[in-house]
Amino acid sequence: MAETKSKLNPEIFDLKVENHELVKTAYDAYLANSRSSHAKTLKRGEVRGGGKKPWKQKGTGRARFGSTRNPIWRHGGVAFGRTGNENFTKKLSKTSKRVAVMQALSIKNADKAVVVIANLGVKDGKTKEVEKTLESNKIEGNAVVVVPEKDELTLRATNNIANIKVVRPTYLNVFDIMNADKIVIVEKALPILEEWLTPKEDK
Repeated sequence: MAETKSKLNPEIFDLKVENHELVKTAYDAYLANSRSSHAKTLKRGEVRGGGKKPWKQKGTGRARFGSTRNPIWRHGGVAFGRTGNENFTKKLSKTSKRVAVMQALSIKNADKAVVVIANLGVKDGKTKEVEKTLESNKIEGNAVVVVPEKDELTLRATNNIANIKVVRPTYLNVFDIMNADKIVIVEKALPILEEWLTPKEDK
């Protein structure tokens, strides 16, 4: 299926991005919100051993110590270490997220990396059908494919194709956009994308 001549909304794809500060903030927020907190250190009360006082309190000439689990000892507990409950999330307002996505799309469009196609050519859920569509539109490298709906046939046809990610319009994010070589948008997804990014109440 050849590339269509659908007119892209300039409010979304032709913004003048004077700096990338908001895009970077949204990019960092995506990474932070994807970060898991599994690392955990042992406090002095969780380290094995250390129940016996290493030496008597007085008369040795050494400093007083009650336990080898003291944080300043080798193999002792860790003071102020990770607990496994750290919260790394960063919050952005809905408006900021939408503007960041529009700026990212505008940057990609300026680089001629946004392609609009009539459809993916998914009929029987076969991978070859989608591969032919991508090949005919000269789409190579990492690509984000925006579809109006992720139905069973679409998933079956695209799951085994390397380097492409299929998303619905409302799941587009700055991280995926900026890391993609091409942004492929199915024509029917355009009005959904426009409605999400430029809702009527914001106009």
